[in-house]
Amino acid sequence: MITIDDSAREMVLSIFSDEGIKDGGIRVRIIGRKAKEYRHELSIVEPEDILPDDTKIDAAGLAIFVDPDSLGKLDGSSISYVDEPHGGGFKVNNPNVPSFSDSKGEQILQLFDSEINPSLASHGGFVELIDVKENTVYLRMGGGCQGCGMADVTLRQGVERMIREAVPEIDEIIDVTDHASGANPYYQP
Repeated sequence: MITIDDSAREMVLSIFSDEGIKDGGIRVRIIGRKAKEYRHELSIVEPEDILPDDTKIDAAGLAIFVDPDSLGKLDGSSISYVDEPHGGGFKVNNPNVPSFSDSKGEQILQLFDSEINPSLASHGGFVELIDVKENTVYLRMGGGCQGCGMADVTLRQGVERMIREAVPEIDEIIDVTDHASGANPYYQP
């Protein structure tokens, strides 16, 4: 079950009113993970955007849509709207903690947090671990790395090399990044 507080509900309904959206809702999904928390994405859903495998949750009259992969990882979550002096925004408070079926995922997350991401931060970039299935790593590049002309070099000569040194049993590393939608690449392609 996912809940939404009054301030978030009012903000969503205000957006619907401003945009002329009727019978809409919001979509919440897991887009990545850090060492101790999931990364979430919220978006407006109009009726034509509802997918057949979405689960619809009625949150006091507001529809929340969740994809099957995210559903169990969002159980018990709440959505709030935080208004702060430097800007407001929606926040997903998720009590669930990411875990992996074996220690490879934990080792790679530790490597990302302690070595890889601090290095990429100098270019405004970061790498997220999406999943580890058997001996295959799925990752996503973001920030200055998303759409960067040097992303493949960073991946193959930096990130991939460091993963293979730390976890030698990894056979394949797959970048699932949509590099075409990178808004602020460090080096233009």
